[in-house]
Amino acid sequence: MALKIYYQEDCDVSVLKGHKVAIIGYGSQGHAHALNLKDSGVDVCVGLYEGSKSREKAEKQGLTVKTNAEAAKWADIIMILINDELQADMYKKDIEPNLNEGDMLMFAHGFNIHFGLITPPKFVDVTMIAPKAPGHTVRSEFLDGKGVPMLIAVEQDATGKALEKALAYGAAIGGARAGLLETTYRIETETDLFGEQAVLCGGVCALMQAGFDTLVEAGYDPRNAYFECIHEMKLIVDLIYQSGFEGMRYSISNTAEFGDYVSGPKLITDETRKAMKKILSDIQDGTFANQFLLDMSPAGRQAHFKAMRRKASEHLSESVGKEIRKLYSWNNEDSKLINN
Repeated sequence: MALKIYYQEDCDVSVLKGHKVAIIGYGSQGHAHALNLKDSGVDVCVGLYEGSKSREKAEKQGLTVKTNAEAAKWADIIMILINDELQADMYKKDIEPNLNEGDMLMFAHGFNIHFGLITPPKFVDVTMIAPKAPGHTVRSEFLDGKGVPMLIAVEQDATGKALEKALAYGAAIGGARAGLLETTYRIETETDLFGEQAVLCGGVCALMQAGFDTLVEAGYDPRNAYFECIHEMKLIVDLIYQSGFEGMRYSISNTAEFGDYVSGPKLITDETRKAMKKILSDIQDGTFANQFLLDMSPAGRQAHFKAMRRKASEHLSESVGKEIRKLYSWNNEDSKLINN
């Protein structure tokens, strides 16, 4: 399908006038959405579970806080921004009983809708605004008068105004300044999971650590290995972000560019591409979702997840990286990222 991109001139934030918006959750995305909406003049509250540690923070930042159920009852537009594995139970308990005809349910990721964990009633709109950046970037870009690109989707249009309201929401949090790219819940869910697993997180982290290990096992100082295979990744990604692969290759040395062309295909082989296709297949048929939800369930107790996290934290590159990052003026950013 031909995808449309919506910009400021396609959106009317005043559409949200008279509407009440509840942001469920106050984590990375939740705080950014709530604060940006507030600054755009939207009537917004934050929904949190009883005893949430985020209540004090949200209230200090000038936001009204209610329980999830109270927020859902109060609002007619409800954006759910808590962890994927927690959404279905929370929805069943707090949101579903408080939905009224004409309300709009919103998500920033299609996981629970696409895999059938949440089935909204036919009398509500179901839309998506999915920022393609972490929440702190959504907030900082908004404060700078800019925005980050976002995806927009309409899964269910009960009122005939779902797109109009979703566009207004996207503009109110800054997305229309950069562009709101039309998509569907299926496409967003499957491509997002694939990108995270095969490239952005799983692929890149495994590649960097494999390079680090190769140099260390060959007898090189781990600090040299960290600089060459991990630290400098940001420099390359920033160049790609600014001007694409061509721009990056223009900025590096001829030696590096030549090595790029001759060595990249030796790493990304036919076997690698087959593995990527299997990852995508497991996402498309629900295998990954079932595996994830089973481990996250009360019965699974996150046993595998926590074991993998613990093993990853013990990799030599982690301790070497912590020591190296202490050398720089930004050495407190580790704690900022982990604690926010």
